[in-house]
Amino acid sequence: MTIPASQPKLLWTHPSPENTHLFRFKEHIKKKYQVEFGPETASNSLYQWSIDHPSLFWAEVWEFTGVKASKLYSKVIDETAPIFPRPAWFEGARLNFAENLLYPASIKDDSGIAVIAATEVSRETITWKQLRERVRRCSAALRSCGLKEGDRVAAYVGNHANTLVAALSTSAIGAIWTATSPDVGATAVLDRFAQIEPTVLFVDNAVIYNGKTHDNMSKVKEIVKQLPSVRTIVVFPSVPGHQTSIHPRELRAGQESLLYPAFLTLGPATADLRFAQLEPDHPLYILYSSGTTGKPKCIVHGAVGTLIQHKKEHQLCSDMGPGDIFFQFTTVAWMMWHYNVSALASGATILLYDGSPFRPLVDGNGDLAIPKLIDEIGVTCFGTSAKYLSILEQNNAMPHEKFPMEKLRAIYSTGSVLAPSTFDYVYKAFGPNLNLGSITGGTDIISLFGAPSPLVPVYSGEIQCIGLGMAVQAWDVDGKAVEDEPADLVCTKPFPCMPVKFWGVEGEKAYRRSYFEHFEGVWHHGDFIKINSKTRGLLMLGRSDGILKPGRRRPNDLDETVVLFVKMASGYKFSEELVKIDETPEIPVTTNGKKIEVAVKQILCGMDVKTSASVSNPGCLDWYRNWSATH
Repeated sequence: MTIPASQPKLLWTHPSPENTHLFRFKEHIKKKYQVEFGPETASNSLYQWSIDHPSLFWAEVWEFTGVKASKLYSKVIDETAPIFPRPAWFEGARLNFAENLLYPASIKDDSGIAVIAATEVSRETITWKQLRERVRRCSAALRSCGLKEGDRVAAYVGNHANTLVAALSTSAIGAIWTATSPDVGATAVLDRFAQIEPTVLFVDNAVIYNGKTHDNMSKVKEIVKQLPSVRTIVVFPSVPGHQTSIHPRELRAGQESLLYPAFLTLGPATADLRFAQLEPDHPLYILYSSGTTGKPKCIVHGAVGTLIQHKKEHQLCSDMGPGDIFFQFTTVAWMMWHYNVSALASGATILLYDGSPFRPLVDGNGDLAIPKLIDEIGVTCFGTSAKYLSILEQNNAMPHEKFPMEKLRAIYSTGSVLAPSTFDYVYKAFGPNLNLGSITGGTDIISLFGAPSPLVPVYSGEIQCIGLGMAVQAWDVDGKAVEDEPADLVCTKPFPCMPVKFWGVEGEKAYRRSYFEHFEGVWHHGDFIKINSKTRGLLMLGRSDGILKPGRRRPNDLDETVVLFVKMASGYKFSEELVKIDETPEIPVTTNGKKIEVAVKQILCGMDVKTSASVSNPGCLDWYRNWSATH
């Protein structure tokens, strides 16, 4: 049964939408194609046009956002092709991802600031000219090491400028970049890198976090011994004075270890900065699933899908461009690092931060560390996790009282559901004139399904809208599109940022199994959502699978609770030892005896769960509904 749509509290509308990139884009489409658009909540919205006319829409995004290519495409997409196997995008084009980031059409002066790199104690600014020169030297050195198109370059590093340079240099050559951060142990690193067999490994000698130096080299030595594919290890001396060397006996035969300054001398001093001109879907990045149910899946993203999707989201959805400073708090392993880096392609300056979000201390505590940085640098767009904002809320931090953050105009929250109370808190604590964009997407698509928009209001508890060009719907258990009720997030049409493949001999099977077996012929994302038919906003309700990933919890954490129910075995009674466990009369199962923990999880999240014929004992769910209502 459809629940009448509610009108949540209005928190923000753009003060001058007519001055935004998206407004101009909408007007351009209106005039060129002679279409009449209503507001984005209407059936004749730009969004609806974008999913009804995918070839026209993505061609216009290419042109409007300034994708740089040495050869133009012959076809955007075959609109008759199914969503899987993944159809090709922009066939016939030749381009380079790194070239698009280093030479955006909107940047005419190479003396402007491209990158600001910050730590808990230091700041570094890099101009466009300097960034290009650093990539020239690093890519020349990589070529001298024999790196070629399709090779993999792995990194075990923090979020600093050398990491960015190495990633762009890898992309310039046409090799594939993958990374994980030093807070991950050696076993987890090997679970990822051993699958993709990198030939070059960049590492930090150590990292500084929360005011302390943490050695990285002991883990590096363990890793390289078990990565026979690696020929060259490049050590960034990120913490001066800390050990940087690996003794030859600690290496495998054929491996060499070089300090980064020595590595740079391998390339010819006069080598040009060259960009391999590649097919649009040439592999660019390898990202990883969480590995909750086995070894992490290696998700391969392509150049054009990543580029055009990020340019769309930065320029149109977020109104970014020259003059903006985009700061995404992230590690190199999270897809949001790649999202942050891509803002260069739209002419924005990016801020890379390596350190704790709660350092340095301000007035004796760490809650104001990031607001202080935002204020100091003049950040205009700040991306963070819902978890971070909820911590500030729990601590009743009011950063705006000490740091005005006058240039800050947008905060983007992702990683988990942003509670309605946190929406209200952000407008009190950071200021009333912000586009608080709760966003959702994932590693799987290296971008967003639910996006911000300067043409749509912000309502408490809701993601503003579905991203342009993304045919997202909410489907119930019978595969029917619904609104105003909880259902599965699906995407019914192909989109450019779908992975080009999963790595490995079983990759195609894993790809299908991950997204296309739950509902035949559509992308099933694994999130429960509710689409508000009035606002067209999305309400995130959590994962629709049964995976529990609570991480390390603290007693006052409010965002996630682990609940255990137990059915006593025959002959055993509930006892004082089990006092914190609620005895349940029955556990829901399928007709073949499989436990249906997903249904219970959804009930506890307040969802109106529908059951299919495969549930052998649906009546027992009433007990869980009653429990949820009283706890």
